[in-house]
Amino acid sequence: MGFDFRRRTRHIDAIMNSTNHDITVLADYATVCGENPLWHPLEKRMYWTDIPTGRIFCYDPVSGEHELYWQEQGRQVGGFTVQTDGTLLLFMDRCTIAVMRDGKIEKTVIEHLPDEIHTRFNDVIADPEGRVFCGTMAVSAKGDRPGRLGRLYRLDRDGSIHKLLDGIGCSNGMGFTPDGRHLYYTDSPKREIYLFDYDRASGALSNQRVFVNSLGEAGVPDGMTVDSAGDVWSARWDGHCCTRYSPDGKEQERLHFPDSKKISSVAFGGADLLDMYFTTAGGDKKGDNGTAAGALLRMRATVPGVAEFFSRITL
Repeated sequence: MGFDFRRRTRHIDAIMNSTNHDITVLADYATVCGENPLWHPLEKRMYWTDIPTGRIFCYDPVSGEHELYWQEQGRQVGGFTVQTDGTLLLFMDRCTIAVMRDGKIEKTVIEHLPDEIHTRFNDVIADPEGRVFCGTMAVSAKGDRPGRLGRLYRLDRDGSIHKLLDGIGCSNGMGFTPDGRHLYYTDSPKREIYLFDYDRASGALSNQRVFVNSLGEAGVPDGMTVDSAGDVWSARWDGHCCTRYSPDGKEQERLHFPDSKKISSVAFGGADLLDMYFTTAGGDKKGDNGTAAGALLRMRATVPGVAEFFSRITL
């Protein structure tokens, strides 16, 4: 069952300095694993999730108010997209895919994937045609259940789902190049971000190559986004930072977050797409991860982002 209350409050307005950038703490729900920041262009609000606790939050930059939007015990939401009608398309544990409207699950698109009953989705992105690329988490061996690695799927507009990649340590951040011809995709345990050729007509991926290998750098590559100049912003779990790479894979900048160790993802938002939002994790252990661990953070950027695509899955 869903939650039966709303919590609204103004943002905290705490300021951290991050190498000549001011980082604002907007909302601190002490998330265990805050993830999937996504700007809702119709509502003009930022949504994000706390995966282990099954919570979804939203923040209104005009009023400064934020709220616990949804919570359901025993369920986890690894990621979501925005449908053209404004509903949220949730990608959940057991690889359930469901539609949420006004804080309530309205319809289940896929109850579960038979081979993914013990796994969950972790990061997702809609493509220009409204399909959704959705990755799964690795599974550890437990009891008589064999352990296996994660996968990348593509959910097509007709609701059919197709496995694209296997043997993934942990499917993570994805993003399209501004020209729409390539897709970035992160495998966190390998500390690699890949670049694929992307065919818009079919949704096919090809010509996989390593864009960045971050071995030796601070933290583990997690969520990511791409700005309008084509630079890649990669959030770093356990790295106290978010790293910006040029389109040729060279590091250009490293944002430091002294008060938050686990930077889990990054997204652009706001009317001009010049606000950068960062989700963080480890809020259940702030002593280890920093006073801003588990908070939603924001920084004003100098280069705007690119609007995320709507998913267009037939319901």
